[in-house]
Amino acid sequence: MEKCILPHDHGEPIEKLIHHMPREEDFQTVADIFKQLCDRSRIRIFWILCHCEECVINLAALTGMSSPAVSHHLRQLKASGLIVSRREGKEVYYRAADTETAQTLHRMIEKMVEIACPAEEET
Repeated sequence: MEKCILPHDHGEPIEKLIHHMPREEDFQTVADIFKQLCDRSRIRIFWILCHCEECVINLAALTGMSSPAVSHHLRQLKASGLIVSRREGKEVYYRAADTETAQTLHRMIEKMVEIACPAEEET
């Protein structure tokens, strides 16, 4: 790789960072995954599916949303690979994908909720 010459030299070696920087396409993949987290209803549905397997009707009841709205979010989550589904008769059940990405996002959501909304200690 060519030596990177920056407009301002602040005395910090940048070559090692540049050598290990992911490709632009990799950052797009991460951005696409994070797009799934831009809607609180979608985050909530994903969080539920990290803890159990559910059908659209039950998810709608749990979230107070309409079935079509839940289905819309499920399609987006499934397209991103964060959830999977299985059919049993006429019913379709959804759950979080068993992937490192889905598990990491689940942990991140729980940690962000913990940081942003700390539980009040009981007296």
